[in-house]
This record gives sequence, C-alpha cells and structure tokens, in this order.
Amino acid sequence: MKSNYLMFMIFGLAALFLVGCNSEESSSQGAEETQVVGEDIEGATELSYWTFTELHMDFFKDAVERWNEEYPDKPIKLTAETFPYDQMHNNLLLALQSGEGAPDIVDIEISRFPNYLAGEPQLLPMNEYVEPVIDDFIASRFEVYSKDGQYYGMPTHVGATVMYYNKEIMDEAGVDIDSIKTWDDYVEAGKQVVANTDAVMTTVPTADYIPYWSMISQQGSDFANETGDMTIANETNIKTLQFLQDMIYEHEIAELTPGGEPHAEEFYSYMNEGGAASLVMPMWYMGRFLDYMPELSGKMAIRPLPAWEEGGNRSAGMGGTGTVATNQTEHPELAKEFLAYAKLTEEANIALWEVLGFDPPRWTVWEDPALLEDNKYYQYFSNEIFDTLLGVREEINAVNITPRTPAVATEINTNVFDSVLRQQSQTPEEALKKAQEAVESQ
Repeated sequence: MKSNYLMFMIFGLAALFLVGCNSEESSSQGAEETQVVGEDIEGATELSYWTFTELHMDFFKDAVERWNEEYPDKPIKLTAETFPYDQMHNNLLLALQSGEGAPDIVDIEISRFPNYLAGEPQLLPMNEYVEPVIDDFIASRFEVYSKDGQYYGMPTHVGATVMYYNKEIMDEAGVDIDSIKTWDDYVEAGKQVVANTDAVMTTVPTADYIPYWSMISQQGSDFANETGDMTIANETNIKTLQFLQDMIYEHEIAELTPGGEPHAEEFYSYMNEGGAASLVMPMWYMGRFLDYMPELSGKMAIRPLPAWEEGGNRSAGMGGTGTVATNQTEHPELAKEFLAYAKLTEEANIALWEVLGFDPPRWTVWEDPALLEDNKYYQYFSNEIFDTLLGVREEINAVNITPRTPAVATEINTNVFDSVLRQQSQTPEEALKKAQEAVESQ
C-alpha cells in the first residue's frame, strides 16, 4: 500500500516536471467539458471516454460518427469528458485501484503510463488488433504502452523529432540544409551561420530536456534501461551534454534558449525576429510555429536530425498519449473493437493528421493522397513533411518511461542544465552522476 501511495504521489507531480512530454496536447489543462455523440440513435450502446485535452474529443467525435455510418447494426453512443490533466489521471488511478468508477475508454499521457502498468494492469490487452497490423506502424510507439508482451495503449502520434531550419537564414549563410548529414556537419554549418548572418545556429534549452533526450535516444541511450535501472550518467549521455555545452562556449554557434524552453513567449519572439537558424523538436511542435511564430511562415523547412555517425539514427519518438480500454467496461469486445477502429485503421490515422495535425503512427498512410492535400501545415512548412518522416521511419527508438521519469526530468531541467549550461560550475559527468544519485535515493 505504501509503494502504491508513493507512486501515486510521484505521478501526481508528473505534469509539472514533464512539460515537454505532454505539451503537444495541453490545450485544455484546466477545462471540464462533456460531449455526447450518437445520442439520437435508438438502441445505441453507451460507452464512456475520458481525456485531458479537448482536441482529442474532436478526434473521437469524428471516429464515432464514422463508426455509426459504417456499422449501423451496432451503433455507439459515446459520452466524452475532458478533465484537467492531474484530475483525470488521479481519478483514473483511484477508480482502477478501487474497482469502480473508471470509463470504458481513456487517454493516458505517456509519462503517467507506467503507473497503470504496475502490478496486474487493470486494462484490456489489444494484441488481437495490434499484431495483425503492427508492421504498418512505427512499432516503438506500441512498446512504450506495453508490458510482458501485451499491448495496452493505442498511440496518438509518432512524435518524431526533427530539425526545423530557417531556410532564409541558412541560404543567407550559404549553407545547403540537405548537405547536413551529421552533427559534425551541423557544427560546421553553424559556424557559417554565425560568420555570415546576425543569427546563431540554435539555442540550448535549460528547462526542457526533450531535445537532449532526443539526441541521446538517437544513439540508443536513455535515462533508464529496459528493467528500470537508472542510466542517467552513462558515457553517451555525458558526451551528448558536453556537445551541447561546447556548441555554446567552444564553437560559439548557440546560446541559451530565451525563456529557458521552446514553449516560452520570449522564445517565440526571439524566433520571429530571426534569432536562431534551427531548432530540435518533435513533429507535434509544428503547431507552435503556426500559433506563435507567424513571421516564419514560408521560411521554415523540416529535415531529419543529423546523425551522430554515418548510418546512425536521425530521429527519436518523444511525448505521446496511449488510449486504453479499462477492465471495468461492461462491453469489453465492443470497447476494444471501437478503440481499434478509432486508432489503428488507415482512416483513423488519416484523421490524426487532418483533425489533430499529428504525425500518424501508421506509416503506411504517409503517402496517402489525403495526407498530401494542401493545408495550413504545408502552406507554412512546404510539402516535404511526410517525405522526411518516410526517410526516418526505421530510425525511431522506443524510450523507457518509468515511475522515476518525473524525478529524472526535474533533476535535468533544473540542477543539471543550470550547473552545466548556465553556471558552468560542474562538468557534465559530475552533474549527471549527482542527478543519478539524487533520483536513485528517492
């Protein structure tokens, strides 16, 4: 009981510490809303759905309407409810532990997911639906929501990390962005940017470890191994943090991110004014450009991350939400069948792009004509978005999310980045070893 309570408390703080992980889906953190779809259909089976973001309600509304048209013999009436992030996850945990009060279907954000896999998961495995189509998906997106070979969470996006280049600045610097193949190339290109323009090549966040995590994941590293043991201070992580520090102070091609993170108002203004030529963030960050950096429309291009060595991975999957069916549903077969329809079909994955603007985890739709139709993302970034994704689809590792992930995040986002990148009072090795000791002692 004590360990369950501690895990509950840890995950109750996760939203504060893992801003980057769920920031792509945080449009309604404080909102409560209820929508009912299919209520006018006589004899419809009632299912309930919880989420923590209003956008997902729009996605499931679309899925229910398509389902009811396609399967009029088994219609669904879906009651969809949006709750604040912490409230929803905490209420779900209590409901599953008590054995009553859970919805039929629910979204669980990736940083919270391990809490619901502890002990015997109170979720329904979806293997019968996942296994026949998993080769059509980025498989790592299922692995982060699985346990003992059972797939529980249906992914919402790939979250593929890419490089966003300001092509106007790169052209002014005389750099062909397609010539940047490795991080060494990137550094050399950065020197040209600094020499020939008023911009720096990039900025290094001190309050968001998503770019750093992406860069170590590229190399097959992580902050924890598959069994949950901490690997924060391993050689790859030390080397990569040293690389970030060197970009600022040795190569002088980067500076600290204004506002500390790429979600800060100061950073949006800085980028609008042409402050940096590039940015490492997942695909879901596209919406931030459209909403907060309008001055860059038509200037930005999306490319794979540089590899650490030739032939190395050029992307990493960051953030996400797994949608599950709980074991408290009175209609388990219908709940699972509908969840598979809503998240695994080709139509569902096209809708993930059309309704949410997310990179769908089913890669076989990336060349579907429906995904190539002109929209606001293509108008902003050009039409090469899915060409980039197709090029890196085999290069996206799964990350290891554990109950200690929130503690890892707060150590890196505060102590490590401050001492290494801002204060330069500790070496990367010293800071990461201290962070690992702190996390392991909790």
